[in-house]
Amino acid sequence: MMQNFFFRLGLFPLTLFFSVLCRLTVGLGKNNSVSHRLECLWGKAVLACGGIRVTADLSALTPGETYVFLANHQSHLDIPAIFSVLSGYNFRFLAKDSLFRIPVFGRAMARVGHVAIERENRRKAMQSIERAVSLVAGGVGLLIFPEGTRSTDHSTLGDFKTGGMIVALKCRCPVAPLIVTGSGSVLPKGTTRLRPGTIRITALPPVDTRAYTLKDRDAFKSHMETIMRNAYLEQNR
Repeated sequence: MMQNFFFRLGLFPLTLFFSVLCRLTVGLGKNNSVSHRLECLWGKAVLACGGIRVTADLSALTPGETYVFLANHQSHLDIPAIFSVLSGYNFRFLAKDSLFRIPVFGRAMARVGHVAIERENRRKAMQSIERAVSLVAGGVGLLIFPEGTRSTDHSTLGDFKTGGMIVALKCRCPVAPLIVTGSGSVLPKGTTRLRPGTIRITALPPVDTRAYTLKDRDAFKSHMETIMRNAYLEQNR
């Protein structure tokens, strides 16, 4: 009960505070690195308010490398949890445009450089993809949730969307799968009540995309689904 009280008490003030700080520090450091580190501090602070423990194994990654991260998605906690463990990797995430309409928070996301994707508008979606590709070309990583939404079936992963695979292939850099477990149990989709548990994030060995072209997007999607689903099932045995 106290866990939920402190989480709700701290979530909105912390999000407001760090959103303002992120907007004020845009332009500081290479590729807005100062704003990114503030986002990572926000993630840690939000999780601390709820007493939520996160463990991570990033041994498969090379520090400082630019990656396109593909992460499965179970909970609203995934974003702060991923920020909290990836402070050493400057990245932005590809997110549905509705998040960018949230007062203060959404404007901060846009200013820092996160990319809104409007799925219903093909022209704008293509512009967003090109913006994401440009970010990666400039040395900034990208986070994609290939399932497209939070999953309610925690026994396996949801089907991957082709759009995320196209973005990953167009970026032409190593793709690092992230396996997230536990977040859906701590804060399931459709509820605001925290439950006891630990969130675990494991990085799998990065995949070289140079062997694939855009015409191979279905084969690439199948390959990524297979390795990520198998790793997820292995961790949940």
